[in-house]
Amino acid sequence: MGDFILAIDQGTTGSTVALMDAGGRLRASVNHEFTQHYPQPGWVEHRPADIWASVRKGIRAVLRKRLCRPSDIAAIGITNQRETAMLWDRDSGEALNNAVVWQCRRTTDFCEALKSAGHEKMVRRKSGLLLDPYFSASKFRWLLRNTRGVGRKLKAGKVLGGTVDSYLVWQLSGGGAHVSDVSNASRTSLMNLGSLGWDSELLELFEVPADILPRIVPSSGVLAHTRGVKGLPDGIPIAGIAGDQQAALFGQACFTPGDAKCTFGTGSFIVMNTGGELLYSRSNLLTTLAWQLGETGKPVYALEGGAFVCGAAVQWLRDGLQIIKRAGEVETLARQVEDHGGVEFVPALTGLGAPHWAPEARGMLCGLTRGSGRGHIARATLDAMALQNADILMAMERDLGKRMKPLRVDGGAAANDLLMQIQADVLGRKLIRPRVIETTVAGASYLAGLGVGLWSGVGEIRKIWEAEQEFRVKMTPHRRRQRFASWQKALERTLL
Repeated sequence: MGDFILAIDQGTTGSTVALMDAGGRLRASVNHEFTQHYPQPGWVEHRPADIWASVRKGIRAVLRKRLCRPSDIAAIGITNQRETAMLWDRDSGEALNNAVVWQCRRTTDFCEALKSAGHEKMVRRKSGLLLDPYFSASKFRWLLRNTRGVGRKLKAGKVLGGTVDSYLVWQLSGGGAHVSDVSNASRTSLMNLGSLGWDSELLELFEVPADILPRIVPSSGVLAHTRGVKGLPDGIPIAGIAGDQQAALFGQACFTPGDAKCTFGTGSFIVMNTGGELLYSRSNLLTTLAWQLGETGKPVYALEGGAFVCGAAVQWLRDGLQIIKRAGEVETLARQVEDHGGVEFVPALTGLGAPHWAPEARGMLCGLTRGSGRGHIARATLDAMALQNADILMAMERDLGKRMKPLRVDGGAAANDLLMQIQADVLGRKLIRPRVIETTVAGASYLAGLGVGLWSGVGEIRKIWEAEQEFRVKMTPHRRRQRFASWQKALERTLL
């Protein structure tokens, strides 16, 4: 058996392919972006062919680095943007429509109708999720009702549906496996958290036929094998799958109940390990599956709260307002001012997520004066990214009835030292940034390595994980209260 893991991190704006060795060292990483499609306000789509092309490019680019031979790859791990739904042809593997992305709000009216009809309590009890267009079920329903020719293909048994992990496994295995791991399945609103199977009542509510959906499998173990992928030998085990946020939790070695992490990506997500306990939130947070190790492994659950727009807010400063040329310039610009100067930016560019769940909310930039400049807008953006997370964390603490441990941070924006210090200040507790901030890649690699026995267990992985920097609180409690009061006023205006 080889001693390298090939990790595929399929994200919202691009795909990263990486190589990790048996010592847990990230040896290579290549990213390819792809086009985002916005056919109507509030709608977000991807072309599945673009997703698969970006993954294939990444595989070729990593192998060209000649750090290992293809035969040295012991396993493949997959982590992916969650909730994004798609349909494809069982025979050809070609998509039947564009994928409806997790950010897309096109099914808001349908979800509101289900709420009004009193279905949310049942949906939440069974799936752990709220009735919101964020999750996959209503997206599948929309695709089934709005894809040309789908009725004829359904009758012929030619339609397959799934989240991005399912689509990638199908392509990597040459159509040999239609599977989804428990963490991704738990984000569809169609899986029963107790039985870990598709729930007939939920399927009926969302009008999704069970036979188009993948088989639900553990997050770690030999789940499929490669076949017909250019540059890769046939037979490489696909041995680890997890949704991006669960992969990051695993990659941060958050193996003990109460351990938590925050990933700063397109959105930002705080996830806390609750162990074998199905803990339902009283504060509009989500109960989700963290992972399951092997067929006989017990499921590990988590509480989660996510803000839909985090790094995407910086992209908007770059592409929409054009006040920066590169995303990395936001820290330099924000450091030019002492603080936000009264400027508030609520980045509800695709609605508000936890704990508000307001899909109709729209972004707001307020508090501007003649003295306001680009620096204040940049600083208000970083503040907003941190304050959204603080709202979620405080909701988690209300559910737990106690303060959380120091928060582990990761994701691309975690490299921004100013943002990390702001986050520590508004949270009022220490942040820990790991040596490897690509923790989604790390988590997918660890799960795959465990699945083929490259590592013996989570204890061995815990020894691999290393801290790189800590950010300690510098803001006084009085200043923190003032900062929150200003933020809450802006939030209230957004939610009117």
